[in-house]
Amino acid sequence: MNDSVAAQSNGTSAGEQLTLTQFYEKYVPAALAIDRMVTPVFYFIGIPCNPLCAFIWLGQRTRRSNSSAIYLGTLSISHSVFLILHIFIELNYAWDIKTFDGYVSCELFYTVYYYAQYMAPLLVLSFTVERYIAICHPFLKEKYCTVGRAVVVVFTLLFFCLLLSCVQAYLWTYDEHYKVCNHRQHLQATNFPLYWTWITELTVFGVAPFAALVFNVFVIREIRNITSRGPAGVLAPSGSGQNQASTMTLLSISFYLICTWLPATLVYSLEQNFPVGDDDPQRSPVWRRHFTYITVRKCVEEVTLSNSACYFFIYYLTGKFFRVRFQELMCPKKCVSGAGRGEDFAAGSMNGRSAAAKQYIAVPCKSDTGYSSCATNV
Repeated sequence: MNDSVAAQSNGTSAGEQLTLTQFYEKYVPAALAIDRMVTPVFYFIGIPCNPLCAFIWLGQRTRRSNSSAIYLGTLSISHSVFLILHIFIELNYAWDIKTFDGYVSCELFYTVYYYAQYMAPLLVLSFTVERYIAICHPFLKEKYCTVGRAVVVVFTLLFFCLLLSCVQAYLWTYDEHYKVCNHRQHLQATNFPLYWTWITELTVFGVAPFAALVFNVFVIREIRNITSRGPAGVLAPSGSGQNQASTMTLLSISFYLICTWLPATLVYSLEQNFPVGDDDPQRSPVWRRHFTYITVRKCVEEVTLSNSACYFFIYYLTGKFFRVRFQELMCPKKCVSGAGRGEDFAAGSMNGRSAAAKQYIAVPCKSDTGYSSCATNV
């Protein structure tokens, strides 16, 4: 919700001074009710589950030969930070409880808040590209799909997102007049905040998910082609299912991000088409259109928020190793028999590196007599 609406809502009726929360509670209570009832559910799921996911993915035996675990662990950490910071946003705008409003705190809060948001789509795009290389260009996998390269990519993204988010410290400050965090007064007369927000929002939350969709299409098409040709040979049939579960996990995460972020980007891009009105909110058709937009936007925002809370269920349903490790942590004595299977799978489930988890496919390669079939593992 835009803080600037608070200023305009103050003059909607004579002698009536409402905060932003009070204004929406009076004129569009459904949107505020959705915010207050649904958001805590995602806090309840995501705040305990994301650190657990990070602990499993970044455990020593998971990450040592599993480059995707580096991305998934970092993704879980960024989601944890985002949900914790989102609590302050929720208290501010849904419950009218002032939390981070103040000099320095406004600048610092929005820097870290956007930092955590920027990381998620870029991390998903990164491991989507890695999966594309592993499936569609298997001879390049040993060079590009490594733990060391994944660490380098993650630190590069951390630095890049820090540069983007630092601009928020310049955009935001404490507004003494309205007693809220707002854009700096000398920037409100310019289009810089609008242009910067459009560029970053559409790039990170629009272009990145769309690019992930394109790479996913290539991966699915290649997997279908491989399946139609038939494998050149399979070692340990159980390995095939493990590898498919790994690819299924990454594809599910990527598609979940696409389905939850692209609608939010679309709704955000339509904001200028639903401006606030200048007269009585109860009678103005302009205000009614704005209230309808706010209600729809709040529903979409809740769907987007689920992206930061519900990956645990994807990991558990599609990843055998994750299920085994989770069961070991929750009931170590009862599940001790599954530790060996988890150990074997951890060694190479994502990249097909363990002896029991390798699945070989036929690919064309050059030879002295022309072209022949070679076998490579996926």
